[in-house]
Amino acid sequence: MLTQFQSYPFEKLRALLSGITPPKIPPITLTIGEPQFQTPQNIQLSLKENTPLLNKYPRSSGEEYLINTQLAFIAHRYGIQLNPQQIIPTFGTREVLFNFPQFYLFGTQNPTIAYPNPFYQIYEGAAIACRAQTILMDLTPQNAFKPSLQSLLANPNKPQIVILNSPNNPTGSVLELDELIEWVQKALEYDFVILSDECYSELYVDTKPTSILEASLKAGNTNFKNILALNSISKRSSAPGLRSGFIAGDSDILKAYGLYRTYIGCAIPLPLQKAAACAWEDFHSPEQSRAIYAENLRVAQKIFPDIHISPYTFYVWLNVGDDEEFCKYIYATEGISVLPGSFLGRNGVGKGYVRLALVYDTPTITDALKRIRTSLQNFQKIHK
Repeated sequence: MLTQFQSYPFEKLRALLSGITPPKIPPITLTIGEPQFQTPQNIQLSLKENTPLLNKYPRSSGEEYLINTQLAFIAHRYGIQLNPQQIIPTFGTREVLFNFPQFYLFGTQNPTIAYPNPFYQIYEGAAIACRAQTILMDLTPQNAFKPSLQSLLANPNKPQIVILNSPNNPTGSVLELDELIEWVQKALEYDFVILSDECYSELYVDTKPTSILEASLKAGNTNFKNILALNSISKRSSAPGLRSGFIAGDSDILKAYGLYRTYIGCAIPLPLQKAAACAWEDFHSPEQSRAIYAENLRVAQKIFPDIHISPYTFYVWLNVGDDEEFCKYIYATEGISVLPGSFLGRNGVGKGYVRLALVYDTPTITDALKRIRTSLQNFQKIHK
């Protein structure tokens, strides 16, 4: 089975760029969605102050103080009052996306998982780990980079799990409230579970994106049957190393999943839980970084006026023609690293695009994008 796992996109990129010597100028890495800002001091201070708690075993279910701050975040952000049985603190969202399908599909005959294409590669890894068939919901310009519910339901293989990702990585597309409501309705009608990966929900220019939890309530599914939302503070609080997330929604599923989690060794160390609680209740620092990302997206739209740049997340999904060759070209000429779209998709979907992560301060991003625009013009002249 291990041979079925593919190398991560960043490993593929290292192989692609090996042997290329970039110019002797400061490099800029726009490949990974890792905020290039300091984690807020209040979070750092909380972590330092609570290191004495390392002598205690943490509970796999999470401490009450962390659960309460996450419930408060959901109430503040979405106006939704959940109870503690409807949420589990997690070690980020990556571990959940990987192990939840193994929990939920255990013993299922011919398991099937559907997820967007291109995608965050952990979706594929989860499907491989539980030997599930996959339905790739292609994201293309023709469907505005949104997963097609109609195509999914027309597939002869009916999924038990559907992974949604809105705002989407890498395209930036967003499912609107009415679209999410339809997904909720079909999840109930066809009895599949929606895992809604919402870790980019706090990055936007003007309008906040909608959560599947909001759509579930609007659809009349007030107990969130078959609906689970995932989120984290990695992007929101510039704290990817803190590994704090949650899964929230259907309490019946979460009760069984919580029991499963007692066996898999993913309990969060107590100093990290203290720092995470500090982060979840902080709405000031995230707003500061969000404003920088929003300005970066505005700058990107000005520099590339002929394309639509999504006002969500901090990615630009840029059509360059030959994505791998362009990545090599701009690295060799400008020392800028970008990620080929073909590394993020399958069956040719994503090919021709590159993903740019606008994770630096605005002056750095402005300079990088101007150089990318000039390089792209030169590249396209060479490769006519």
